[in-house]
Formats: sequence, structure tokens, C-alpha cells
Amino acid sequence: MVATPVRYAVAMTRNFLGNAPNWYKTAIVGFLLINPAVFFGAGPFAAGWLLILEFIFTLAMALKCYPLAPGGLLALEAVIIGLTGPAAVYQEVVHNIPVILLLMFMVAGIFFLQELLMFLFTRVLLNIRSTVRLALAFMFVAALLSAFLDALTVTAVIIAVAGGFYSVYHKAASADQSAHRHDRGDDTAIHELSRADLEQFRAFLRNLMMHAVVGTALGGVTTLVGEPQNLILAHAVDWHFAEFFWRVAPVSVPVFVVGLATCALLQKLRWFGYGVELPEAVRKVLEDHDSEVQRKRGTNAKAKLIAQGVVAVFLIVALALHVAEIGLIGLALLVVTTALTGVVEEHRIGHAFTEALPFTALLVVFFAVIAVIDERALFSPIMDWVFHFKGDARLSMVYIANGALSMISDNVFVATVYLKEIKTALAQGIVSPREFQDLIVAINAGTNVPSVATPNGQAAFLFLLTSALAPLIRLSYGRMVWMALPYAVVLSLTGLLAVFFLL
Repeated sequence: MVATPVRYAVAMTRNFLGNAPNWYKTAIVGFLLINPAVFFGAGPFAAGWLLILEFIFTLAMALKCYPLAPGGLLALEAVIIGLTGPAAVYQEVVHNIPVILLLMFMVAGIFFLQELLMFLFTRVLLNIRSTVRLALAFMFVAALLSAFLDALTVTAVIIAVAGGFYSVYHKAASADQSAHRHDRGDDTAIHELSRADLEQFRAFLRNLMMHAVVGTALGGVTTLVGEPQNLILAHAVDWHFAEFFWRVAPVSVPVFVVGLATCALLQKLRWFGYGVELPEAVRKVLEDHDSEVQRKRGTNAKAKLIAQGVVAVFLIVALALHVAEIGLIGLALLVVTTALTGVVEEHRIGHAFTEALPFTALLVVFFAVIAVIDERALFSPIMDWVFHFKGDARLSMVYIANGALSMISDNVFVATVYLKEIKTALAQGIVSPREFQDLIVAINAGTNVPSVATPNGQAAFLFLLTSALAPLIRLSYGRMVWMALPYAVVLSLTGLLAVFFLL
């Protein structure tokens, strides 16, 4: 009989990171062992960059293991060995409390608008048969909304809609519909004849989701409220909404037009996994479900749709006018919607938070990594190198450097760091007031456009990658990077040419 301590050791090994592959568990343990050695042997600068690469690895393997636990262990170790401190991490969290509030309350509030969203987007999906026009519609709507709302809010809307479509077909294609609560993540009960259609439907939804999240980046770069860093940069030069739009237009407008053209081209050429048609069997299921829902929709259900529509208008106006922090507007949305639609039971309200809170916790772990970057000045050599250039070359290099750093770090952090640098350069007479304004535009474009290359660069991408929808539609880190690649290359080059020639 095996000794009890050995059995417990084996059990604890199996429990570590749950069902993740053994090679993944070994890799994480290896990271935890090597980090202190690098910190005390090669110094904090090398250890900091190693931590960044390790954290990116946990994001890349999100479908193998949700990054919160492994990434959190790496962040905790960074604090313990002295790469950063609890106070620095706390300051990063405080600095980003608007984003945390947004995730906690806005995403939960959107959950209670699902009936309205499904109603509206079902009309779009079923009435537009051309995959090119449908992809353009999703991208344009996402871009338009992201110009006035937050990209995470828009992404939450699209995720809710796509998840609803997927659930409808997955349940219809299941042989076992006796269960009270259908498990859309379990394919064992799917009819054999429906499996090919399900795989094609997953690919179709991946197309729409990727076009939509790229659309949030296209819209986010254009306006004062499009992304959090835009507001910080505009405040530094005292630009109001209209002035900000016109100042960044020489870059944002060409990028937007080229983005739409790239979307249409990818759909037509069917490159990088795009151009997938909606299977006719799936369309039939969605049409039948929509007809059944409309047939059964009584006065009470119609009243709920009207109430949700009124609340949605309130949401758009409140966000466009920025009457309060976005997260607090989300809390107001949550309160009003639940009150008007009769959802007042604690367990039903609690269910709305299950999508956002794991990502919120993961984001706080990410802030710990940002604290390491800040405290150990990991980006300083890059910034020093950029400011050796002059004139148009400096503008271009600021754009490139911001884009490269934003692919692996937080956009707000990168923009804030560079803003501090160019303010110092302005005070010392290194740059003129006119060049300072052009540098603001270059930083705005750099943190918004090239960062679509990786989920690390755009919070909307990371939110999608770590959402409950991603494993359902088989959207991994690698596949997301591959599908984003043509957009990243084309949009980044367009932005660079616009910065160099039009500013």
C-alpha cells in the first residue's frame, strides 16, 4: 500500500491548475523556480522582461488554463521577490478603478438587455445574406458604437449576441433536450449530421467576432471618449470633443476606410480563416426560433422589450455625454433595467456577474505586471532611443514605439508614460508646441491601431479571448493573432504613412 504522504503529494500535484496538461503545469512551476534565480543573478531588469514573456504565455494558453491562477502566481511571486511592491500594485489598481467599475457593472447591466439585443441583431443576421455585407455591418456598427461608448461595453454586447445565437443552435442540434438547463459546452449529444454545420457555424461566429472587435479599435481611435487614453491625451492639450476628432482625423479616417476595405477583401478572398458562410441548416434553426419567440411574445414580454429599449437609449446618451464614470452608468443601467423588467431575485442578478468578474480579477493581476514595468523602468531604453530622432522621423518612431509596446502592455499605461516624456521635452524646449500636438496624435494612433495585433494590446480582444464564448467557438490566442494579422499589418502601415505624410 502506498504511503499516505506520497498519496497526498500525488493528489496535490493533480489538483494543481486542475485539468491543465501536465506539460503546462511543469512550465508554470519552471517559471516560478527560474524567476528568483534570474532576479538575484541577472538583475530586476532581465527578470521583469522575463515576467512579461511568461504572462503572455499564460494568455496564449488561455484555452488550456484560464490565465488568472497561473498569471496570478507569477504576479504574487514578483511581489514576494521584490520586482514590485504591494503599494505599487495598489496604486495601479486605484489608477484603473474606472476600468474595474466598468467591467463589474457595465457588463452585468448589458446582460439584462439580452432580449433586446437578440431581437435587433437577429433582424440583421437573418436579413443580410451576403457574408461581405454582414461582416461590414458588424464592423461598422461596432466602430460607430465604440466612438461614443467604451470598447469593452461594445464587446460585451457582441459577445452576448453571439452567445445567444450559439446557444439556440447548439440546443436545437442536441439529441438530448430533456435537461432543464442545456450545457452548450458539451458536444456529446450533438447529432452526427449536425456536427459539420456546428463547426462551420463556429467559424462563422469567429469571423463576425473578429471583425467586430477590430471595429471597436477603428472607432475607438477617432473620438475623445473612444478609449481611456484618448481622454488623458486630450486633457493635456485641452482639446474638446469636436477638436479632438478633427485633430486625429488625418490618421483615424484613412485607418477607418482601409479597415473596412480590408474587411471586405478578407471576406471575398477567404484568407486567414475569413469568408465562412452561415450554414443553411443553422439559418433555418435561427429563423424557426425567431418565429417561435415572436409568436409566443405576449404583452408582458413586449413591455420588457420597450423598457429595455428606453434604457438602451438612456445608456447611449449618458455615455456620449459622459455624465458619470462609465462603471457608475453601468450600475445605473443594472438597477433601472432589473427594476423595470422584474428581475429582482438575488440569484438571477448574481448570474449577470459571472462573465465579467473572472476577467476583472485577471485584469488586476495584469496591473501587477504593469507595476513591475513602471517600477523597473522596463520601457525606458526604448523611450530614450525614440527621442534621439527629430522632426517627422520622431513622429513616426513615437507611433511605432507606442504600437510595439501597446501590443504587450496596457494602452493607458503606455500613453501615460510617453505623455510624461513629451511634456518634459516641451518644457525643456526639445519639441515645439506644434510638434507637441502632433506627438499627441501619434501617441493616440500608436496605442490604438497597431495594438490590434495581440490580445494583450486591446482590452476588448483580451475580454473576448477570456470570455465564456471563446472556447465555444474555438477562438484560441494563436487563432486570434492569426486572424488579426492582416488587420494589424495593413492598419499599422496605413497609420504610419498617415502620421508621416499627413501630420
